[in-house]
Amino acid sequence: MSTVLNAAPWDPALAHRFVTGDGTALHVSDEGRPGKEPTVVLVHGWTQDHTSWDPVVDALRANGFGSRILRHDHRGHGGSAPAPRGTATIARIAEDLAELIADRAPKGKLVLAGHSMGGATIMALVGQHPELVERLAGVAFVATTSGGLSELTFGLPRQLALRVYAGEAVLSRYMSRSDRAAFLRHPVALRPVVRRLTFGKGARRAEVTATAEQIGRCHPASMISFLDSLLAHERAGELARLADTPVTIYHGDRDRLIPRAHARVIANELPHARFVQFPQAGHILPAERAGEVAHGITRLTERPRVR
Repeated sequence: MSTVLNAAPWDPALAHRFVTGDGTALHVSDEGRPGKEPTVVLVHGWTQDHTSWDPVVDALRANGFGSRILRHDHRGHGGSAPAPRGTATIARIAEDLAELIADRAPKGKLVLAGHSMGGATIMALVGQHPELVERLAGVAFVATTSGGLSELTFGLPRQLALRVYAGEAVLSRYMSRSDRAAFLRHPVALRPVVRRLTFGKGARRAEVTATAEQIGRCHPASMISFLDSLLAHERAGELARLADTPVTIYHGDRDRLIPRAHARVIANELPHARFVQFPQAGHILPAERAGEVAHGITRLTERPRVR
């Protein structure tokens, strides 16, 4: 599509645009040779953008990986347009992903990798578009969950976590009236919180800064609406659709956002899946364990279906 609607003013890269069925312009990164199967689709997490996968893409290319790699920024994130009112939901971004695949990779095998909210998006995708399952050569669930997020404490004592949730309601009202909350534009101010909540032991300064910068590119009102959708996300039942698909599940044992039990729920629903836990790693596995995640994606491009 050539028409750009609701374009985000902070990203002029019009050549990398895809406009969804409801008129929301998404920023897209499309690398590699079309027709080289499978197409690898990398789906980013909440408050991040497609650049969160840069370390994985760099590792893939360094190892001679030749397949096409397709990435995009969710609505309200990165260089994409803000999510129109009522559309900052996992169900809607799953539709965005389905539309993008239909437009950019309508045929051939796919490998899908989803980090955090990206993994939830893939679960919603297979539920809403089961016809795509036959095209899947593999799926990687990276530091993600099938539900139960409303019970999380983010590594805090339960009573303190409840106070944080109460404060979030106040913050939501403020941010929903802001086009771009001022504090989000300052990676230096965000770094300590980002390091504490999302990274494991030995996080590199550049990785933390890059993640903070991605948060700074997220539209505040969209950010809060997506959080509400994440807290309501319950899609363990959709995982059975992947019973015949090679799946790898990645988890960091210092992940404060997605506890190990959540990864185990996915593994229990998919007993054939390969479960990989990274010692000392946190939530941002595409940066913290880029080489290992890249290797796993390469393996998925080579594995046969389960049955």
